Parts: sequence; C-alpha cells; structure tokens
Amino acid sequence: MFIFDILKKEICNPELIEKYKMSRKHFTRTRKQTFSTTLLFMMNFLRKSLSLEIENFVKHLKFFTGNNKLTYFSKSAFVQCRNKIHPEVFKHLNNTLVNEFYTDNDASIKLWKGFRLLSVDGSRMTLPNTEELKNEYGLAKNQNPSGVVQARISVLYDVLNKFVLDGKLAPLSVGELASAIKHLECTRPKDLIIYDRGYPSFQLIFEHYQRNIDFVIRVKKDFNNETIAFYESGYKTKIVKIYPGKNTKISDKPYNHQTHQMVRLVRVELPNGEPEILITSLLDNVKYPSKIFKNLYFQRWDVEKFYDEFKNKLKAEHFSGYSKHSILQDFYVALFVSNIQSLIVGEINEELHLNNKTKYVYKVNNNLSYGLLKDRIVTLFYSDTKTELIFSELRELFYKHLIPIRPDRKFERQKDKYRNRQKPKVPKNMKDTL
Repeated sequence: MFIFDILKKEICNPELIEKYKMSRKHFTRTRKQTFSTTLLFMMNFLRKSLSLEIENFVKHLKFFTGNNKLTYFSKSAFVQCRNKIHPEVFKHLNNTLVNEFYTDNDASIKLWKGFRLLSVDGSRMTLPNTEELKNEYGLAKNQNPSGVVQARISVLYDVLNKFVLDGKLAPLSVGELASAIKHLECTRPKDLIIYDRGYPSFQLIFEHYQRNIDFVIRVKKDFNNETIAFYESGYKTKIVKIYPGKNTKISDKPYNHQTHQMVRLVRVELPNGEPEILITSLLDNVKYPSKIFKNLYFQRWDVEKFYDEFKNKLKAEHFSGYSKHSILQDFYVALFVSNIQSLIVGEINEELHLNNKTKYVYKVNNNLSYGLLKDRIVTLFYSDTKTELIFSELRELFYKHLIPIRPDRKFERQKDKYRNRQKPKVPKNMKDTL
C-alpha cells in the first residue's frame, strides 16, 4: 500500500510539524510525547477513559517494538501536548490520502460515465455540554426543554469509492447551503454532485456552472414556476431557463434578476407512484436518457450510510476532550481514519468481487473492521514498521469475518427513529467494537 508509506513519512515530516504546531516554541525540546506519537495516539480510536487508552497505547508499542524504554505519560501531559497541535493537521493528512488515491490510480478509481460521483449531505453532532461549546456552536432544544449542544456537519462524499473529500463542522446558525458551496472548492471538472431536497437554489446552480461542475438536485414540485408547470405537464424531461427568485436578495451576489441558467428537469417515478422532480446540468437527452436518473439519484444513499458508520460504528460523537480545540481535532481525526478504513476495505472488497465463485458476493464486515483497526492503525504508521506486514495481518483478519451481500433487501425507513434523542437499540449483529 504505497499511500500508507507516503502518509507514514508525512506524519514524521519536520515541515508538517513546523506548519501545524500552534507556536514556534512548541516541540523544540525532547519530550516523552513527540508531535508524531501524539498524532498516532489521537488516531487510535480514543473512545474509552484516557487513562485506559494511554495504558493500552504504550503497552502496545512496547510489545510491538520491543522497546521497554517507552514510558507512560499522564492525561494532563497529553492534553497539554494536544493543545500545541493545530486540528487541521488531520485535514492535511486526509487531503494527502485522497489526492494520492486519485493520482495515477485509474485502475482502482470507480467512475460513473467518466464522472467522479459525489454527494453532499449534512447532519448534526451532539457535543459535550460546556459553555464554550454552547457559545461556539449553539443549543438545539426541540423536544428537550433543557437543550442539547450541537454542531452542524457537512461532508462532500465520493459515493462509489467511499471517501470523504471534505468535511466541515460549523455552528447551527450556518446553513447547509453555505457549507455545500464551500465544498465546491474541493471539486474539479468531471465531478457530478448529487443533492437532496434541502439544497436547491439558484445560487447553488450558478456556482456549479461557474466552476464547470455538474449536478443532480432533487426539488419539490413547487420549487419555482418552471417545476410546477413541468410537474403538471406529465413530461418525462424538459430543458428550461431558471432565474433567481423575485424576492431573493441578490445585492451581495455576482448576478442579477435577469441572469438565467439552462437546466434540465427530469421526472422519476417512485415505487409508491409519486413522481420525483430532479434538476440537472446533464442536458444531453441522448447521452443521458431520463431512465438512468432513478438509479443515479439512488446512489446518494451511500452518504447516508456513511453517517450511520460515522456516528454508530466509528462513534465520532464520543469525544476525547471538552474544548473547541479537541472537538475539532476529534472531528478531523474521525474523517481521516474513516478514509483509512475505506482504503483498506475497498481494496479487499474489490478482490472479493473479482474472485467470487459463490452464490453471494461477500464483503468485509464494516462494523468489525473498525475494532480490528484499533492499535493496528498505530503500528501501520509507526516509523519502524513495514507496511506490508501490518496490511497482510489486517487482510487475514478481515477475511475471517466476511458477510454476504444480499441483493434487493428493503427495509421501511423510520423517519422519527432518533427524534426522542434516546440511544438507539443495537442490533444483534452490530455490537460495539470500539
């Protein structure tokens, strides 16, 4: 795994340390905890008591390296050390991983008709109830009269290759549309982004055309006059001009009320018989016939599954600190290790698919994969280890716990599943692994 060798060197890179330490004075003296070992410790799924995690971390490194000179460090020492590291170091490492994957790797990259198929979706993360975080991110009350401290999260996700290209943690006051537009800075031509009904706006469409990025957006039938007329017409597809809404504030926008964009409306029939309206920049009806859009839009479901893994399997809301600084570190760490897991599991799943000779195609058990990565993720990036040996061990472990892919399975969606904010019941086959 060439990418891991690059990441291993990057974690120990003096330039990385200089760029992401909080002060020039930090990490200039020899200490028990170095910049690199602190990064590795934070990457090791810190979900239990910090005292237990430290004990486990040092004991594991002693056993693996045979170096009995490694010494324990206190919780206080770790907190002081982590405060010297900028949270965006993990965003940098994640960008390094993603960029390396998409560079000179054409055989492994999955595309849809030549497009990198992406999706943007938002959610919320429940944070520790502290005054600092309450003031920074906001309080959500809903059915809880005392309120819950929450932040808005948004990701730009490659639904075919299972990578998070960009993630944002923002106050509740920041809307999903604003985060979606910022995600466009991480896109490139020949990207196709799928959005659900929370995103349609003239501004978003305009921003896509400015960057030459294609899109498919689900809209309500009364989104504007064009969609209302299209819904009532019964047509399967139609190319129309759309303009900013009459009451839309445009004084701070690079367009006026006469600005228009050409888009294509597509009607998709849902299983319940209700029509669904999509707006897209894919105007060519011959190259992109209407019948392909139902399955195309369904591809965005993988970003929903990502959030399930992120919160319930990776346990991203189990933070290792209470400050804004540590919350950001934990958030970017979770995105980074999620991509590490996707990189390893994706390669093995591809092998299973190509070599399949059984009734069902098998895949790696994603829930168990996070538990199996615990500690091994440390040795995977430890400077003296051989990546091939650790990766071979992980491959063997993953192969022991394969599960079949059963096609055409359907479950009724429970929209109010988490509305009462109670901890969801854990299915028998999804017990905690972290």
